[in-house]
Parts: sequence; structure tokens; C-alpha cells
Amino acid sequence: MIGVHMFTAYLNALLRCWQISHIALVISIMLASFELPVQAKGKERSMEYPTSYRTMQIDGFSIFYREAGPKEAPVLLLLHGLPSSSRMFEPLFARLSDKYHLVAPDYPGFGHSDWPDPKKFAYTFDHIAEIMNHFTEALGLTRYTLYMQDYGGPVGFRMALAHADRVEALIVQDAVAHSEGLGANWKTRRAFWADRAANESALRTNLLSLATTRTRHVGNDPNVERYDPDLWTDEFYFLNQPGQAEIQSDLFYDYRTNVDAYPKWQAWMHEKQPRLLVIWGKYDLSFDLGEPERYRKDVAKAEVHVLEAGHFALDTAADQIAQLVRDFMK
Repeated sequence: MIGVHMFTAYLNALLRCWQISHIALVISIMLASFELPVQAKGKERSMEYPTSYRTMQIDGFSIFYREAGPKEAPVLLLLHGLPSSSRMFEPLFARLSDKYHLVAPDYPGFGHSDWPDPKKFAYTFDHIAEIMNHFTEALGLTRYTLYMQDYGGPVGFRMALAHADRVEALIVQDAVAHSEGLGANWKTRRAFWADRAANESALRTNLLSLATTRTRHVGNDPNVERYDPDLWTDEFYFLNQPGQAEIQSDLFYDYRTNVDAYPKWQAWMHEKQPRLLVIWGKYDLSFDLGEPERYRKDVAKAEVHVLEAGHFALDTAADQIAQLVRDFMK
């Protein structure tokens, strides 16, 4: 038989254990409530440099651009391709704005920038490069790394040759600087350069159709489920807006001047030996797959990476590209 005193002591001990457990539970709940703001603050920290969407008047035209990151950080000037806009760089804005000052403009005739009438505005790569140079000056960008994709190559190389002192490094993503880099599907496009009037209709079918717009993204990637169809349907909608066929035909007719300028770009790279990162999508059907290695002939220490991606490699390889850029920028 348990004595009364022993039974009372046993009950008191149980009560104390319950109180201690209850207090511990209350404390754990309180601590959890304090952790919530800390976690929320951590999520906010990733949005410390949100993207701003701005316009600026350059040479009488409204130029739209995206901007993010610390103003005192190294500058990445991102130049888009066809038929995209600065929107194509959103994956990098989400991944790099903590360390770098990212600026991505839309060219005249693209995205949210003005689309001047082709009868009153010369849609040439020389003209667009001139406006982009004026844009960087108006924004106060005196030193930057050029990130050039597709049409960004012809625009960026012209900017570099005009103001080499502003360029800290080059990042080339699926942009050609050698005539051999233009693949078999350029036969129709070369015929257009030789005789515009006779080949304009064929060129528009080849360059601006929904099938071609889709192929620019997917290429021959067997994993088509990795691609968001909004990528090409949005671009095809853009290409079908009033005036776009004329704008894009004019600019592509001027593309022949890029081929003529390739030797100048190669000579400049050979002389300057800029820091160069080349990123390429192995499923890109727009250009010849041997093109990325050709850059090593110009810049012996070029860093070259061929990825499991298409012409717009950021569609599916954004994490990998962001890490390559971080490593290169160091």
C-alpha cells in the first residue's frame, strides 16, 4: 500500500512535469511566432532589388528598359535578339540582381519602345547601335559588360568598336561573328539580300512565320515539354502587329552589313583580347553549332560552354547560365 504522503508527492511530481511540458509548449509556440517575421524578412531580402520598368527619351524616341540591382555594382548591359525584347532577360534579373546592376533596353521597333514608321526611320544596325550608345550615355553607364544574344551581337559589337573603353568584358549567347556561323536555313535569307523585291515574300514566310518563331525556341531539342508555348505565341502576336512586317524586313535586309563587318569584329577581338564568355544552346537551329568554338580563334582564352538548350538558352538553362555569369564576373 502507498502511503498518503507518498501518493501526494507523486501527484505533485506529475503536476510539475505537466506544467514544465505546458510551459515548453508555450515557449515553442512563441519562438515559432518570432521566426515567422524572420523567415518573411528572408524572402523580402531576395526582393531587395526589384526590377523597375522605365522609359527614357533618346534621340526623340521613347526607349523602354528594365533595370535592377545596386547602382554601384558592376553593370551588365543586356542586348536582346529577334523577335524578342528585354523580357527575355527576366530569368537573369531574378537571379543576378543581388550582385550586379542589370540594364536591358528594348530597341526601337521592339517591345515597349517606340516603333517609328520605317518610311521615316532607318531600321539599320548602325542606327540602333547609335541609339543604344546614346541610351547608355543618358543613363550614365561608363563601364559595362556587354551581354549579347542574337541581334544583340551586331548591336553590341558596333557599340564596342565605337567605344572600346566602356567595355569591361563580353558575354555572347547564340550570336554570330563569323560567316561560317550562318547555317543552312540562311539560303533564303541570302537570296533576299541579293534581290529584295523578288524574295521579300519568301523571306517573311521563312523569318516571321509561327513555325519559325517556335523553332527559334525549341530547335531540335527532344524535350519539348521543357518549353513554355507562351514564349513563341507571344512573339508571333508581336510580329503580327501593324507595321512589324515592314520593320523586321527592313532590319533583316540590313543584316547583310553584319556579314560584311564580321572581319572587323574578329580583328577587334584579336587585337583587344577582351575577357569573353561564350554560351550556346546545342539545339539552336538558327546558327551553325561550330560557331561557339570559332570565338577561340579570336580570343585564345575565351570561356566556351555549350548547354542543353536552344537558341534562347535562358528558356531552359537560366540557373546554369546565371552561375556561369557569376563565375565569369568574379
